[in-house]
Amino acid sequence: MSFLDEAAAGGPMRDFTIVDVRATTVSVPLEAPLRHAVGAHWGRFVRTVVEVETADGLVGLGELGGGGESAEATIRGLLPHLQGRSPFRLEELRFAICNPTASLYNNRTQVHAALEFACLDLIGKRLGVPVHDLLGGRVRDRVGFASYLFYRYADAATGEGEVRTPDQLVAQARALKEKHGFTSHKLKGGVFGPDYEIDCYLALAEAFPGDSFRYDPNGALSVIESIRVADRIREVRNDFLEDPTWGLEGMRQVRRPGLLLATNQVVVDFEQLASNVLNRAVDVILLDTTFWGGIRPCVKAAGVCETFQLPIAVHSSGELGIQLATMLHLGAVLPNLTYTADAHYHQLRDDIVVGGPMTYADGTIAVPDGPGLGVELDRDKVAEYAEEYRRLGGYPYDRDPGRPGWFPLVPNSRWADPHATATPQDPRLG
Repeated sequence: MSFLDEAAAGGPMRDFTIVDVRATTVSVPLEAPLRHAVGAHWGRFVRTVVEVETADGLVGLGELGGGGESAEATIRGLLPHLQGRSPFRLEELRFAICNPTASLYNNRTQVHAALEFACLDLIGKRLGVPVHDLLGGRVRDRVGFASYLFYRYADAATGEGEVRTPDQLVAQARALKEKHGFTSHKLKGGVFGPDYEIDCYLALAEAFPGDSFRYDPNGALSVIESIRVADRIREVRNDFLEDPTWGLEGMRQVRRPGLLLATNQVVVDFEQLASNVLNRAVDVILLDTTFWGGIRPCVKAAGVCETFQLPIAVHSSGELGIQLATMLHLGAVLPNLTYTADAHYHQLRDDIVVGGPMTYADGTIAVPDGPGLGVELDRDKVAEYAEEYRRLGGYPYDRDPGRPGWFPLVPNSRWADPHATATPQDPRLG
């Protein structure tokens, strides 16, 4: 008799149904505000912690971003969709939360991801196995990461942490390499003009001649600028050029022999993946456990990529320890994982999981082997950073606190001034 048959017959699984869902928004400090193509992370990550509880008292954990805002109300509003359901019925959950027709109106893909994380965590805890065993079993014990490098404003409290010049960028990379052992480096761009940013990128390549590199301006460049960037960096040991311009058609025009294009922006569902397979525009698919709607869709997408010889990597959309655990379980089970993963994680000052921030060794993080996701909440840290969120509130991810009134075009032409040194003063910076 299956677990679900036991539950239906009143057997030992009868109490393994969802009775409650809780959401707590936290504000966890970054070392400094991180600048990107459409705005900034304002010195902290605002994330909503999701807890799904079953009738037998088990609690599964999920995590959700909100563009610098809380997603609590959205999560709590889904309780009627969840009550009485078994966490095992993941396909049923997918259609209950993000039916494709309903999603034209509510677009719950990322919300579903947080709930899927929690359900997988519950299943693993109920069976006493790690999530990677539920996904087919791990093929590696550690997942490698790149040093995710950002242009940064100075921290509002200390005046330290600014990254604006090539020398400051190289210093950031060197410090991260010495501390964590990274041998691959990703530069988040789209802030300053492309000529300036490529000068910075080439300075990185010169400073670390044995390492590999990737540049990501988040689709901010025109096709012509993207082609010019591709030509300038072709002698660098590039992993890939990530989302230089927007859209599959734009990427198709930029694609060049000898320089792989990667995306986490224009192939984020199966219809887009099919289009890219039929008419190749992008070479490397960056799988994000949030953007794709969970860990399981990423595993499915990785199988498609394996079939069509599309390299893959694990993408970061800004994580605390719960989502990092999902990235590690995903990375553990993908035999065709070609490149090191992204992580914002080393830009954080703290975390909300028991034991504090996970540690890197030689640029890698160990895959959790405890039941479920293998992480638990540090309740004191959750309370501390929930209070910080109540004190500071949210912030608009798609605005730059140092450039009031600014917003980018696509492609962008309104670049920040690389010579401006002012530290923005806004109470929401913390």
